[in-house]
Amino acid sequence: MYNLLIKNGKIVTSEGTLLNTDILIDGGKISEVMPNINIDGYYTIDATDKIIIPGLIDMHCDICEPGYEYRESLVTASLSAARGGFTSITCSPNTLPSIDNKTVVEYIKTKSEIDAVTHLFPYGSLTKECRGTELTEYGEMQLSGIVALSDGDVPIQDNSVVKKIFRYASMFDMPIIMHCEDTSISNKSGINEGYMATKLGLKGFPVVAETIHLARNIFLAKEYGINLHVTHVSSKESVELIRLAKDKGISITAETSPRYFILDESNVDNYNTFAKISPPLRTKEDIEGIISGLKDGAIDVISSDHKPNTIDSKLLEFDIASFGMSTFETAFKLSYTYLVQNGILTLQELVNKMSYNPANVLGINKGKITPGYDADLVMIDVNSKDVINSKKFLSKAKYSVYDGYETHVDITNTIIQGKHYNYNED
Repeated sequence: MYNLLIKNGKIVTSEGTLLNTDILIDGGKISEVMPNINIDGYYTIDATDKIIIPGLIDMHCDICEPGYEYRESLVTASLSAARGGFTSITCSPNTLPSIDNKTVVEYIKTKSEIDAVTHLFPYGSLTKECRGTELTEYGEMQLSGIVALSDGDVPIQDNSVVKKIFRYASMFDMPIIMHCEDTSISNKSGINEGYMATKLGLKGFPVVAETIHLARNIFLAKEYGINLHVTHVSSKESVELIRLAKDKGISITAETSPRYFILDESNVDNYNTFAKISPPLRTKEDIEGIISGLKDGAIDVISSDHKPNTIDSKLLEFDIASFGMSTFETAFKLSYTYLVQNGILTLQELVNKMSYNPANVLGINKGKITPGYDADLVMIDVNSKDVINSKKFLSKAKYSVYDGYETHVDITNTIIQGKHYNYNED
């Protein structure tokens, strides 16, 4: 169904709210947005009492294919993302082989056109095999279709390498996406250095291990004039540094994910490996700092930070268990429940952080409901509640630290380039 007529919807975009408005979709593209469209021959969806928002764009997620399909594949990742309201997802370069040359970029893009129900935008590796030493051919990968450069969740330790990267990357109009961690003092740990780490007898990941790298990246970004994007901001100190950099006119954007404004280090109690992530869950004061950054715009983007793995890799001793969470299907619902329902953000502001802003950072023509754009839309019901049950995830990673959490919104329909997925149908 690529020709659709959506009737009587309440549309919320970055440009405001439209009431009782229809959307006409021709050949997967939006052709008209106006009240009272009456036309025959179109599959019609009644959006009465529903809200229509632009399709969400996930800037930070692991697809795992190629090489790690046992964790997640293009098929399962995109199906899971679509159920969570994401119509466009990105592909971290930490695959096997790494996305560090044009051949792998072309393979990913071709494979995604066959297997993925969502749009997919790959990131190219900053360094070969994401090892943090030898630079890749940025220009060739850009011509092949990457939208950003990153080594994923592998932090580059060598300052001289980062200097070379930023100087070379300044030739290309692409964001540089960085995970900030000084591994010499982070202990490569999945728990915050503080009370809970001491209680459990584990080595912790101090906040300063994040902020040292963040400060380095900010100063080098200023020196070479690159567009720096900082992933999964976890601490109030990092928010303060980003806010200061923006005040100084440095080209920097930042993201966080729901875990950092909902959960804290207490969720790791009893060696809960489902809450083992990097950077780790911090303190209640850090949650307040993240929320402050979301409210004043220091943090531009909310991503899912979907990092799936096998359940066996999680059911191990804390130190050797895998990092990450399965979050495609929970990110928007949790963000709405904890931010919009609590009056921290408006729905329009949340849409900006999960759709419009990511599109702007990546330079892609998404995030709007306007004629000429792909018909990437999400219909939500804010009068419906849902309870998170990871056993029903479409992702291969059917576990979640959020099991049993109640959300105050439901995603009823996802439309991707005119193709309609109704999650209320059996």
